[in-house]
Amino acid sequence: MSSLARPTNGRMIGGVCAALARRFGTSATTMRVVFVASCLLPGPQFLLYIALWILLPSGDKARTAW
Repeated sequence: MSSLARPTNGRMIGGVCAALARRFGTSATTMRVVFVASCLLPGPQFLLYIALWILLPSGDKARTAW
């Protein structure tokens, strides 16, 4: 498993789904479909997405930090 950082390539809105997909070894499209489907359920999905967008480092910043 790779580290949890938003990639610089292949990101859509914030790169959160792409980062989670890379971390768990699935495709970004699958992760995006799962996220959109989860939005049909009650819960704080959008707030979680925004929090991850803020908290996860960008791929280029994560590489320079190590």
